[in-house]
Amino acid sequence: MGNLEEETKRILKENKLYANKKLGQNFLIKDEIIEKIICEATVNQSDLIIEIGPGIGALTKALLEKAGRVVCIELDDNMIPILMNRFGTNQKFELIHQDVLKVNLKNLIIDQKKNYKFNNVKVVANLPYYITTPIIMKLLEEKLEIQSITVMVQKEVAQRLTAKPGDEYTGTITYAIYYYTQPRVIVHVQKESFIPSPEVDSAVIQLNLLEKPRVKVTNELLFFKVIKSAFMQKRKTLVNALDSSKLIEKQKLQGLLNKIGLDEKIRGEKMTIEDFAKLVELIDENVKK
Repeated sequence: MGNLEEETKRILKENKLYANKKLGQNFLIKDEIIEKIICEATVNQSDLIIEIGPGIGALTKALLEKAGRVVCIELDDNMIPILMNRFGTNQKFELIHQDVLKVNLKNLIIDQKKNYKFNNVKVVANLPYYITTPIIMKLLEEKLEIQSITVMVQKEVAQRLTAKPGDEYTGTITYAIYYYTQPRVIVHVQKESFIPSPEVDSAVIQLNLLEKPRVKVTNELLFFKVIKSAFMQKRKTLVNALDSSKLIEKQKLQGLLNKIGLDEKIRGEKMTIEDFAKLVELIDENVKK
């Protein structure tokens, strides 16, 4: 057994702990995966790291060795005394006992930067799988001052998050990720790398935040509303999907598609992010008339 596996089993046994399935807990036991995450996230002393769902602190321990400061956000009551016992005396460590979806991350970053000096803010985490998408969307939609998001997610989710719009694994979230970031898969992680083993394999992905969104849209709310509507009924053509959602009349939409050189029978999943941007600009102009 590797050091991490031995240490994890010891901590769980000493604290009479079991993985909480409701919170999607699986404990990573492969040292090489931890090392890969730290390396690819380029964690260094000038970084403030936000770790979501640290669990018993396998990744936290490695982060504290490399980062300038690590702020952990943990929901599970059972993990708090373990984390405090392990890292509470480390001046670089701070623990927030709360649901990350309820944390004001913008204020958190402002406060941390006020009290400590950092060049970059990065999110590095083994995310709770049951709320992966809401967490990532929160990080992006709140337009936080973060450089990158390096996280472990389910393999199937990783495929959607890192796909290029129009590819095989394209989903609604694909466009949001591609709009805000440059995504990539870092490493695939087999289910045997955890205790207990989850039912599916995982992957570590990295989302590098773009300085500005990939495409320019004047109505961001409408942009994502159109994309969401297009994917709510994937089997339908874009024209029929948007007609069903009452966003725009079928005949008008057909005219707009012709105007930008797109087939009237195209489905949303075949649209590039640039296609959606052009179309939404026309829809917005049409609605304002």
